[in-house]
Amino acid sequence: MKLEVVVVPVADVDRTKDFYKALGWREDADVAVGADFRVVQLTPPGSPCSIIFGSGVSSAAPGSTQGLHLIVDDIEAARSELAERGVDVGEVFHDAGGVFHRAGTEGRVAGPEPDRQSYGSFASFSDPDGNGWILQEVTTRLPGR
Repeated sequence: MKLEVVVVPVADVDRTKDFYKALGWREDADVAVGADFRVVQLTPPGSPCSIIFGSGVSSAAPGSTQGLHLIVDDIEAARSELAERGVDVGEVFHDAGGVFHRAGTEGRVAGPEPDRQSYGSFASFSDPDGNGWILQEVTTRLPGR
């Protein structure tokens, strides 16, 4: 099995589409069937998994999806690229416990993981509706990945 698509609930389809396209994400589809159903699919560069949003696609509240992870090779470069594209992206952080970040902002320590251990450095941003994304630096995959 492969994770192929994640549904992201949004309020304004065109605003959201413009936001993700400005990040350099590829538009795979934009299909409307009648006045009440529209599906937009975009894919981050290099990702096998896409997001879908639209009208009539999700009953979840816009902005309610949190903790979506985008894996990057270099957390500082990825953060800089997003900022250059106009995204309000937080500073790079690592978790005080050294394992994985907690929900919200509790336990965040400024800067990358001190030893730059793979899976240990993060930055966060949100789309216009507040759906929350985490950049996570992965330089060496865990066994079996």
